[in-house]
Amino acid sequence: MKIHEYQAKELFRKYNVTTPKGKLATTSAEVEKIADEFGLPVVVKAQVHAGGRGKGGGVKLAKTKDDVKPIADSIIGMTLVTKQTGAQGKKVRKVLVEEGLNIKKELYLSIIPDRETATVAIVCSQDGGMDIEEVAAKTPERIITVNISPVTGIQAFHLNQVNFGLELEKDLHKQMSALVRNLYKLFVDYDCSMVEINPLIITAEGNILALDAKMEFDSNAIFRHPDVLEMRDIDEEDPVEAEASKYGLNYINLDGNVGNIVNGAGLAMATMDIVKMAGAAPANFLDVGGGANAEAIENGFRLIMKDPAVKGILINVFGGILRCDILAQGVVAAATKLNLSVPVVVRMEGTNVAEGRKILAESGLNLTTAKDLADAAEKVAQIVK
Repeated sequence: MKIHEYQAKELFRKYNVTTPKGKLATTSAEVEKIADEFGLPVVVKAQVHAGGRGKGGGVKLAKTKDDVKPIADSIIGMTLVTKQTGAQGKKVRKVLVEEGLNIKKELYLSIIPDRETATVAIVCSQDGGMDIEEVAAKTPERIITVNISPVTGIQAFHLNQVNFGLELEKDLHKQMSALVRNLYKLFVDYDCSMVEINPLIITAEGNILALDAKMEFDSNAIFRHPDVLEMRDIDEEDPVEAEASKYGLNYINLDGNVGNIVNGAGLAMATMDIVKMAGAAPANFLDVGGGANAEAIENGFRLIMKDPAVKGILINVFGGILRCDILAQGVVAAATKLNLSVPVVVRMEGTNVAEGRKILAESGLNLTTAKDLADAAEKVAQIVK
């Protein structure tokens, strides 16, 4: 789960990670009022769940009073397009207005899980700002990684690695160490999957502040953090993905033409790969869960049919907890109830598979039974072609 920059900064301040003074606004009049309160210059920043806002025109500096309203009007209500939003962009409904600062140096700092080493990784660079991706691609030696065992936690030598790796002046070491230690505690306490500051700035006055803030949380642990759940912004999520979460389904929209309904995340990944190998393209990732029932299948159909690009549907289910005959009855009932017009290929294995295939064959619906996964992929690929 993602949250907005202004929300992340609220959590930063809770953990004594210093941020610029800022307030949220939804109208240009509110932006003008905040600018009068803070004094000029101020920075107006679009609040959407995407990076690259500056390059997309979503972050602008108002140096004079006459700048404030035109800048606010140009950002609030715009459709912001960045590399992370895709071509459709995201509508900007609110902005964060922050005090202008005298920036001496921009750094990059993030904390992420490193699954290869089973550690928490602090990733940092002297080259923060909008072009950090180019730094990683062209000069990877300028990216520093410090790996921390989650068992022992962050230690003084880890902080030294950050300070010396960033080649900070000695009088900044204590300040940076405190910030990194506090940020690490925030990361662990809130079950984060990412905390990122880009840029982390050093001001001319010698202060270190988080000029930006991005946080993502492990959705499986959100139940432990009701305060974070309250920060969820449905407007920032794909509407179909948001609806899927209400049904307890794991759905991700893709750009293909084969809708997939699969029970189990690993099986879903394998299904998408085999569909691709057969010459078609998956339109979605949809895991209805290991104990999928007729209701889950029906909801899966409902979600997939919202995508006009879908020309065929592949159901790939292993009947373990749920018998194949019961599953087949559920597929027939759901297809009938929803008046399904798109061809459906069903591959099922497990308990009572023969009975299940018979039910599908005798249903009179546009349902095709496949003998195995490769056969199912070939059949659905032929349909969409």
